Amino acid sequence: MRLHRGSSKDARDETPAPETLPLSASPSRVSVEVEVLRSGRRRRARFDVPTGTLVRTLVRMAGETPEGCAVLRDETPLPLDSPIEETVRLTVVPTFSGG
Repeated sequence: MRLHRGSSKDARDETPAPETLPLSASPSRVSVEVEVLRSGRRRRARFDVPTGTLVRTLVRMAGETPEGCAVLRDETPLPLDSPIEETVRLTVVPTFSGG
C-alpha cells in the first residue's frame, strides 16, 4: 500500500517522549498575603496570583495606590516592579493621604 505525502498514517518507529517538568520547576501560581497598615488599623487579604506578578499589581488588588505606598517583605522594602516568585507575606504602608 502506498501512502500519499503528509499522511498521518505514515509509519513511525519512535514513540514521542512524554513531556515532564523537572521537580525543581516553579509553580505556576503563588499565594500572597497582603497586610495594609493605615491609621493604626490592619486589613489583610490573601491572593492567589500567577508566578511573576508584580508587587505593584498586588498593591492595586489590595485597594491601594502603589505610588503612594511603601511595600515591605519582613522589614525589607521592595520595589514596586519586583516580580513575586514564591509564597510571601507583604506589608503595605500608605505614605500619604489625600486632603
